[in-house]
Amino acid sequence: MNLIKTLLSISLFVFVLTSCEEDNKKITEPIIPVNPTFFIKENLVQEIETVEHKLSGGTTAQCYKVVVKSEPSEHQMGPWCPRHIDDSKEKGGIWFDKGKVYDVDGHFISGIGEFYTDSKWKLYNDDGSIKVTFTQEQCEGAAKPDVEDIYKNHCVECQPSFYHDHITTYYIPINPIYRNKSSRLRRGIVGLAFNGVNFDPPAPTEAILKAHTLAPLDDCGGHVNPHVGYHYHAVTGCTKEIAQNDSHAPMIGYAIDGFGIYALLDKEGNKPTDLDKCGGHEDKIRGYHYHAGEPGGNQIIACLNGEYGEMIVNH
Repeated sequence: MNLIKTLLSISLFVFVLTSCEEDNKKITEPIIPVNPTFFIKENLVQEIETVEHKLSGGTTAQCYKVVVKSEPSEHQMGPWCPRHIDDSKEKGGIWFDKGKVYDVDGHFISGIGEFYTDSKWKLYNDDGSIKVTFTQEQCEGAAKPDVEDIYKNHCVECQPSFYHDHITTYYIPINPIYRNKSSRLRRGIVGLAFNGVNFDPPAPTEAILKAHTLAPLDDCGGHVNPHVGYHYHAVTGCTKEIAQNDSHAPMIGYAIDGFGIYALLDKEGNKPTDLDKCGGHEDKIRGYHYHAGEPGGNQIIACLNGEYGEMIVNH
């Protein structure tokens, strides 16, 4: 177990750039600074500090140091895996496939082989009980790319209590710096909600499904892994929002580059039509900012257009 924890504590939390493309777009004023009062004070491990920190592009900038535990205060975490194939949707979470969101109830679990047209799926026992990773050891055996054979054909559920001692530190540039290259992220962090829970890059669904495992999200779009604890892969409206004075969508958090992240739909239920490849655009009130993607899209934002800070997880 100590070896596992050591391996998990090394550089799994750094950004991995999978593409870095030129973008000739120039943004105009205003540049909106990060507002530290938006973060829920009760979720902070310590007061937010202003420190100097080196950003991804080499710039040393004034950053907010935000130290939190990844545990929301606005909503309960879970449930994720139902326990029996007769269980209703209230006993499980959600899953996404091809842009759609599905309730992970007992019927979904029992029919997953048909859903994916693959007869190798069987996530339940002959008595109808569902095979779930109940312990921390089982969680860590299943929640990794090379899933151990004994945990294949399981519904993967890691409890927040397994990683309650994780403390996460974020360095976010106070005044975001737009650049002409966008960074697409494969693992690490996209940003964080006002409750201190991180918005993660897309879940590795291909690897999960290849092992005939399922790792449901709860109804708030979150689940737990051994690296960062509880985190979001979807925005479903559970977290603190900052309403806007106009019809614009509410603000839901900050990207790690300091630009704001807003919900997808405005007050009339309309989506923005002019988003760039990262999911961002600008207006005269909010400057450049991002909009979260559809809950079923497995992508909160696609990439970052600013020099970004850092996330460090201490176990």
